[in-house]
Amino acid sequence: MQITRIASAEHEEVIRVEETATGLLGFIAIHSTALGPAAGGLRMRVYGDERAALDDVLRLSRGMTFKNAAAGLPLGGGKAVIVGDPAAKTPGMLRAFGRAIDGLAGRYWTAEDMGMAPEDMAVIRGVTPYVAGLADGPYASGDPSPVTARGIFQSIRTTAKHRFGSAVLTGRVVAVQGLGHVGWELAKLLRAGGAELIVADMDAMRAAQAGQCFGARVVAPDEILRVEADILAPCAIGGILNAATIPGLKVGAVCGGANNQLATAEDGAALRARGILYAPDYVVNAGGIINVATEILRIADRRAFVSEKLATLDATLDAILSEAARRGTGPETVADAIVAERIRTPDAA
Repeated sequence: MQITRIASAEHEEVIRVEETATGLLGFIAIHSTALGPAAGGLRMRVYGDERAALDDVLRLSRGMTFKNAAAGLPLGGGKAVIVGDPAAKTPGMLRAFGRAIDGLAGRYWTAEDMGMAPEDMAVIRGVTPYVAGLADGPYASGDPSPVTARGIFQSIRTTAKHRFGSAVLTGRVVAVQGLGHVGWELAKLLRAGGAELIVADMDAMRAAQAGQCFGARVVAPDEILRVEADILAPCAIGGILNAATIPGLKVGAVCGGANNQLATAEDGAALRARGILYAPDYVVNAGGIINVATEILRIADRRAFVSEKLATLDATLDAILSEAARRGTGPETVADAIVAERIRTPDAA
């Protein structure tokens, strides 16, 4: 296995991992350990090229620093990606990547993300202890997706309160982009909460199934960002709020589970100029890492810890949206300032 270190001005450590025998190519990025060991999931997906994968892991790891700080966790930010089709992954490939994680000696903890499952984490756990999101064990937290969805759902209610004057979702139309583990669980909660759904997914069969299960209107993936709805809930890839898509949005608010939804810093201002309330994604989607943290931190009462942290997270979002309205600025600006201060003064976090 070949490990190459990549220089980065903003990150503490970035490595490229390759093993020809297993077809492995991936990256691990540690953005910050100011608050504790870096924690963030491992995803596997097809990228246009190697540079795109590196850019993704750099953005995602930075996002994890902000997410963990926003959630009040004693954890830093890191992320890992494997380049390729998840259908082509093998135990040998996962073990090889696990050895690379182990070589970081606990500075980075991994967990399940896009293209991965708890059983994949179990394979990696066979070669390194720095794995969470396991299906069994004394502190096992399992699939974090339901907790992530729960946090997003409560954030959508809070966002609706600020944008429309009521947290009640009955009769509200929510457009859900992406029906993976998190998107599906979120759709289930939204429907139970009285919302009307518009859904889209790259997997047409998955989208059709959601249409039947939730009475949702199904649209093509390239149409979901142009439908009329009260709230858009992005739950797929990042960068979908950009100069090309924002002018066509017909929603009052954006609140979803995807990471790095804003393609650039200017896109938050563009949303605000259009009267669209944006709930900062790394606050909204922190439920999963809160769940995973119970393993890393060896929390005995997982349910109580998760419930407490989710309640605190919702209060944080409520305060961010209130302060943004008071200042007449974007919620992402307020959130970034709060998180930066927590990272700057770890003992006060």
